[in-house]
Amino acid sequence: MKVDSTAKSLTISIVSLLIFISAWELFCRLGFIEPLFMPAPSKILTRAMKLIDNGQLVVHTLASTRRVMVGFIVSSMVAIPFGIFLGSSRFFMAVFDPLISLLRPLPSMSWIPLSLLWLGITETQKYSIVFMGSFAPSLLYIIEATKGIDPLLIRAAKNLGASKLDVMREVILPGSLPQIIAGLKVMLGIAWTCIISAELVAAREGLGFMIMNGKEYFQTDTVLLGMVMISITVMIIDVVFRKFERRLLPWTR
Repeated sequence: MKVDSTAKSLTISIVSLLIFISAWELFCRLGFIEPLFMPAPSKILTRAMKLIDNGQLVVHTLASTRRVMVGFIVSSMVAIPFGIFLGSSRFFMAVFDPLISLLRPLPSMSWIPLSLLWLGITETQKYSIVFMGSFAPSLLYIIEATKGIDPLLIRAAKNLGASKLDVMREVILPGSLPQIIAGLKVMLGIAWTCIISAELVAAREGLGFMIMNGKEYFQTDTVLLGMVMISITVMIIDVVFRKFERRLLPWTR
């Protein structure tokens, strides 16, 4: 029954998308939409085939994906243990709260001038933008997820002789993991915003660079193609993320 419902929903989504694309193509061909501002899907597809033939589309997509994943994974590896530690300690939370409050409102764009001064136009600079743009929000998600654990479970574990490390590993981490992963999914989208911002300003390859390059030469189809590739790449990563989540959290199925 569940499989039938999923297949039905998928069919409706595909049909809805096809209707939207067909209407877009029709309006462009009838002249209701100016090609300079919004080219037809067929024009975008033609541009995609040209960039696939010369290899540029693959290069730009892989460059952006690599930068996002490296920065996001490093950010998560630091934020998860640090967030669980802060969420479990009122004293250290009070110590670090002013610093977190200062970093949290800063958008990724604000880090670009400093990162260029510190690291230059390098791959490390791109990774650092993703890291700095996603670390503080990720940390807050993890802290709140940790604080949401029922105190009775923690007291019960301690009464049974569990150490502080055992409580973190066996009670807090499994209990907060579903919320942590949900927060990291949101942060993955923000990580893409960070890298596109960085590539628009200082890059020689990547989807952000491709979008800016298309804008400079009034190639609106290239701009839209870059936007479409971002969406497709994020959807693919999200599917992989969901499979990983099912394996990591079998009790939530």
